[in-house]
Amino acid sequence: MLKMLLKVVLGLVCAIAVAQAEVVAPDTLIRDTAQEVIAIVKQDPEFKAGNQKKILALVDARVLPNFDFVRMTQLAMGKYWRRATSEQKQALVSEFRNMLVRTYTKAFTLYRDQSIEVKPIKMAAGDTEVTVKTRVIKSGAQPTAVDYQMKKAADGWKVFDVAIEGVSMVTSYRGTFATRIEQTGNVAQGIDALIKTLSDMNAGAADVVLHKAGAK
Repeated sequence: MLKMLLKVVLGLVCAIAVAQAEVVAPDTLIRDTAQEVIAIVKQDPEFKAGNQKKILALVDARVLPNFDFVRMTQLAMGKYWRRATSEQKQALVSEFRNMLVRTYTKAFTLYRDQSIEVKPIKMAAGDTEVTVKTRVIKSGAQPTAVDYQMKKAADGWKVFDVAIEGVSMVTSYRGTFATRIEQTGNVAQGIDALIKTLSDMNAGAADVVLHKAGAK
């Protein structure tokens, strides 16, 4: 009996190890994540009521792990990334992540029974970068094209840019960030000013979220 139990446990361990070693295809990852999140939002009345704390927790747990924030921030900073100190880079990545939290939280707050269509992709065995094309469909409105640029990492596929109707989020922020940095006439001071701007924006948004959540 003990030997049989040990075999069962060993089999489960091996199965888990194999499952963890498998890399989920990028389009499957986007589709499964979207379906899971939408199902949660539909089933829980607190999401429909706009419970901001719950939405924040959902975004943090189910959406953000699929993003490569370091690369996103690096691309958004462009030529100024290599001129930032280690401390500045860390702060920039943190604030960029917080900014994306705000974006997705707002999207789920405005959710009204939309569905997401994920188009299958064709990729070769050695491909490490792909674009997953999706459409957000809402009754009575034109579908919105949302494309995810993804790169294969050691722990699976990660999103490093999102384009809405062909407009890249990273490229858009790159222009905004460069303008803010160049305003001071000093790159180091400009990066600090950008970090403060992002921090203030994120803190202000967080205050609004907490205020609305507390008012419910």
